[in-house]
Amino acid sequence: MLLFKRSLLQELVTTAIGAFMVLFGIVIAQRVAYYIGIAARGSLASDAINTLLGFSMLKFLPMLLSLTLFLAVLLTLTRWHRDSEMVVWFSSGIGIATWVRPVIIFATPVIVLIALLSLFVTPWATQKGSDFKDQLKSRDELASISPGVFKESRNADRVYFVESFDELGNLVKNIFVQSVQHQRLGIVVANHGYRETEENGDSFLIMENGRRYEGKPDTAEYSKTEFERYAIRIEPAEVKQDPPSTQSKGSLDLLQDRNPANNAEMQWRLALPISAFILVLLAIPLSFVDPRSGRSANLMMALLIYIIYNNLLSIMQAWLAQGKLSPLVGLWPVHIFFLLFTVYMFYRRLFQLPLIPRLWRA
Repeated sequence: MLLFKRSLLQELVTTAIGAFMVLFGIVIAQRVAYYIGIAARGSLASDAINTLLGFSMLKFLPMLLSLTLFLAVLLTLTRWHRDSEMVVWFSSGIGIATWVRPVIIFATPVIVLIALLSLFVTPWATQKGSDFKDQLKSRDELASISPGVFKESRNADRVYFVESFDELGNLVKNIFVQSVQHQRLGIVVANHGYRETEENGDSFLIMENGRRYEGKPDTAEYSKTEFERYAIRIEPAEVKQDPPSTQSKGSLDLLQDRNPANNAEMQWRLALPISAFILVLLAIPLSFVDPRSGRSANLMMALLIYIIYNNLLSIMQAWLAQGKLSPLVGLWPVHIFFLLFTVYMFYRRLFQLPLIPRLWRA
């Protein structure tokens, strides 16, 4: 029995680490591509990608850990079935119910971590991410410019282009600024420049060794001026602070203010560790491999059950937020249904019953 538990726990840990790394890599690649696309359009400063990516991954961690637990148990026991290791353990008098205790021992620390992340860390990350986005919106026009990208001002009266920055981001090279004032079009180009802040807080873009062209559109009237130093005032941005969203509120605040939206959010946070526990138990009977149905049939069925479980939780959460369900009912019907389904799957494996009884099929 000691050898059985040791080998099972060791393989569960190894499989969980591999599954988490794969899932984490997929999610982080998707989020990086998303933020790079926003930065390429000039809507996001490139130096803000890492921070937003960190907050975003913290919000995804509970779901990733839940799926990691489910896949770790499923893949490990499926391999044991496929390689006939289960036959050896069954012949030694170890039944399928014996797998429950070591699997729970393996999953309990991760489920506790999922609960802590869901109840405390995820709301904090959501709030900090929202605050950071507000800070980005409050930055002036020059701070949001990305090298090699044309950037339009918020008032749509200027267009900036900077070829490159220095390592500290203070000096810029090959500057292009187009502005429209009093129905006259002005274009300023310079070899290099820098930013300067006065004592009163006003910020200026100082350009050196450049030229300014000014004229009326659709006419031949224009003027050209060469300069050694030219200053453009950068208008500060004024951003209104939005009230905190339901996802960014702390769990204690949700409990104190019991409205439908807060009830739905609180039950969703509790649903993540509860669903992780039920799915870990469900993975034990689902890991059985029928040689006649192919090696991946149980894996496809397990992933389908996982998707249905999470979609039903999302639907019930939406109904709860809209006031269509009582908070006493909440998301519990979904948990109870899949818990009963897990009990049935164990009963089916213990007595080698078909998935659907013959009487029902008849």
